[in-house]
Amino acid sequence: MSKTAWDKVTMARQLERPTALDYIDKIFDDFVELHGDRVFGDDKSIVGGIATLNGMNVTVIGEQKGKTTKENIERNFGMPNPEGYRKAVRLMKQAEKFKRPIITFIDTPGANPILGAEERGQGEAIGRSMMEMSKLKVPIIAIVIGEGASGGALAISVGDKIIMLENSVYYILSPEGFASILYKDSSRAEEAAENMKITADELKNMGIIDEIIEEPENGAQNDIDNVSKKIKKCIEDSIKELSKLDVEELLNKRYNKYRKII
Repeated sequence: MSKTAWDKVTMARQLERPTALDYIDKIFDDFVELHGDRVFGDDKSIVGGIATLNGMNVTVIGEQKGKTTKENIERNFGMPNPEGYRKAVRLMKQAEKFKRPIITFIDTPGANPILGAEERGQGEAIGRSMMEMSKLKVPIIAIVIGEGASGGALAISVGDKIIMLENSVYYILSPEGFASILYKDSSRAEEAAENMKITADELKNMGIIDEIIEEPENGAQNDIDNVSKKIKKCIEDSIKELSKLDVEELLNKRYNKYRKII
């Protein structure tokens, strides 16, 4: 039985769904987490560091949710603050300096909207992250593993390859928010989800994303080892393909990719 867009929204939000750190543990070796933005503090809703992939040095960054109430409070439910995005940019610039490919894992209901985050420059941090990613001289692979929502997702998804898990979603705002704005009725979220074109299949058909990774029927948590192997193979193939390009070609293809989408 095929799943509706709302079914996939529900699956993408499941507490049991594997997180960025779950995949990092399965896919990479020797992961060393790095902390702080060197300005304000460390944001635990974004994790990042250096690791190896089949002996190759890479930089890995991911939006991190929790699986319990306590973990979600610690991780701010995967909603990054400005310092999280500034940490991500710091690590990406470091990756460029040492010529390391960058892999990002996207899983967020959106950037933190509280007053403190806005006072510390949330919009600027998101915009700067996107700007910096657009001109980094190393391959960037972005993978949507759960809920990829709003600028919170866009901030770390300006990649040469955008990949989605089969039951993940990628949207400008939540279906509830969309329904509240357009229909003046948040209870029409399920209808909104169908109209927004937010599933992996729909986004691939429109040329927004590049690849889809299949999941078990009831979600990635039912066979994380197999899903991790598929993600790893996809990352390996993408790096191999992108590494054949010189820097100018890489940047031109990235630029044209997003100009085409716009």
